[in-house]
Amino acid sequence: MNHPRVSIIILNWNGWKDTVECLESLYRIDYPNYDVIVVDNGSEDDSVQKIREYAEGKIEVSSKFFEYSPGNKPIRVFEISEEEAREGKFNRPVYEKYDVDRRMILIRNNNNYGFAGGNNVGIKFALSVFDSDYVLLLNNDTVVDPGFLRELVKVADSDGKIGIAGPKVYYYENPSMIESMGGKINLYTISTSLIGNKEIDAGQHNKIIDVDWVSGCCLLFKKSVIYTIGLLNPAYFLYFEETDFCFRAKKKTRLVAVPESRIWHKSASTTTRFTGLGRYYTTRNRIKFARKNLNSIKLSIFMTYFILIFFPAVLAWLTIIRKDRVLIMVFLKSIKDGIFDIDDFAYLLNTK
Repeated sequence: MNHPRVSIIILNWNGWKDTVECLESLYRIDYPNYDVIVVDNGSEDDSVQKIREYAEGKIEVSSKFFEYSPGNKPIRVFEISEEEAREGKFNRPVYEKYDVDRRMILIRNNNNYGFAGGNNVGIKFALSVFDSDYVLLLNNDTVVDPGFLRELVKVADSDGKIGIAGPKVYYYENPSMIESMGGKINLYTISTSLIGNKEIDAGQHNKIIDVDWVSGCCLLFKKSVIYTIGLLNPAYFLYFEETDFCFRAKKKTRLVAVPESRIWHKSASTTTRFTGLGRYYTTRNRIKFARKNLNSIKLSIFMTYFILIFFPAVLAWLTIIRKDRVLIMVFLKSIKDGIFDIDDFAYLLNTK
């Protein structure tokens, strides 16, 4: 088997405890040709310092998925600023002297650019400095199986038509329960579904399948995909970024889910720290996705569904069940911002 170079990008925002557990699992993989690029997305806590301490071997990582071993510590951290990353300023000859499990790149973004914007910094850096064959986006709240990357690359490299591949994702909290084997998109309602969601794995999803989208918690793509369709769209900020990316990619290439590749994903999201954040972006970006990607007929069908079914159902739930005036205001604003293509993150911060 060939071992093309894979740059693994892990986005961190105020979540160093998750990040170091993810890193510890990652440094145990059996794939021999990879880079670990941690992008700190303007964290407001001590994440950067804690990641440094982890690399020095000062933080013992506890996990139900593995026993901590200090064998690969210290890990050499190559720390660069956002500006250096964007300009491709990096001492690659020194970096290449270290074994893959004894090195890490840490990019410090000046601000929180969201999932898409933060990852784009890492993607552009990886392609400009390493000309990586593959890029893997990996959520910091995941733990990986030692063979996960080998299996993903093996499948993706076996077929020139495959551009994107994702693993079988399990719930971290329930390791035998499937979160997804990729997903499907309903273009008439702009709703996504997870294949195998909440099923106990009994071998029922053990074949490689074509999918409409791959979860952004672990998404492998060939560099040719970026050169063909472009980067993640930062206008989404949160939610629908990978859906939009995969939708654009599927017009040019195959997307597959690989059951022999396994990871575990924590179901609690960092966005739950903000009241209304999830509701705002899922609703706004649903409209944004439709306006950007649908033809006039499908857009008309979606808007009819949205106005007659989705809007009254959600409004009734927020009014009668939740009885939350703030969430109602957030919901109404998300619709307006989606229709008029407005980005107003500051408003959300004031609804905490």
